[in-house]
Amino acid sequence: MASFVLIDYENVQPKNIGRLNGGRYKVKVFTGAKQKVTVDMANALQALGPDVQYVQIAGEGKNAVDFHIAYYIGKLAAETPKATFHVISADTGFDPLVKHLASQEISCQRWKSIADIPPTDPSKSASSKDRRELVVDYLKKLKNNKPGTEKRLRNTINARFENQLTDEDLDALVLGLMKLGIIKVAGGKVQYLLPA
Repeated sequence: MASFVLIDYENVQPKNIGRLNGGRYKVKVFTGAKQKVTVDMANALQALGPDVQYVQIAGEGKNAVDFHIAYYIGKLAAETPKATFHVISADTGFDPLVKHLASQEISCQRWKSIADIPPTDPSKSASSKDRRELVVDYLKKLKNNKPGTEKRLRNTINARFENQLTDEDLDALVLGLMKLGIIKVAGGKVQYLLPA
């Protein structure tokens, strides 16, 4: 399954590009029309070889980079339907798009840092408890954008693990969250009782 990392370089200049090595990700770095990429960043990206592409915006305008990222997500989602998308940006303006994509069953998350991207093979995670802790931490980060239905919660959790969880894994995670008093599910709706 393809995983794409789309970096809003105008907003975030990540330091940990090496984490994307190994052919697991296709990386697109979006820069403003007059923006320069540092030599350190260029060297780190070159190590990714053919898995990286620069997308320099031709003109200037408010949110021009953001619109280009949204376009590429749509284009790539049409070409690669089961792909997972990771937008690296501190810009919360992407959150409504991420929420809409989830409603269309397109796996997309926004992260402030490359380090926040979950491991690509959740089956190697030590236990259900570890997964549950990752999910709780992730739900806390979503603040007011938490999924409102059990179906969307399951899709969100699965997206967090790059759509590699089985139905049994998802059942166990949701049940575990309920047993811990983190969530309540009634009539398909989810109520969150997360500690601060």
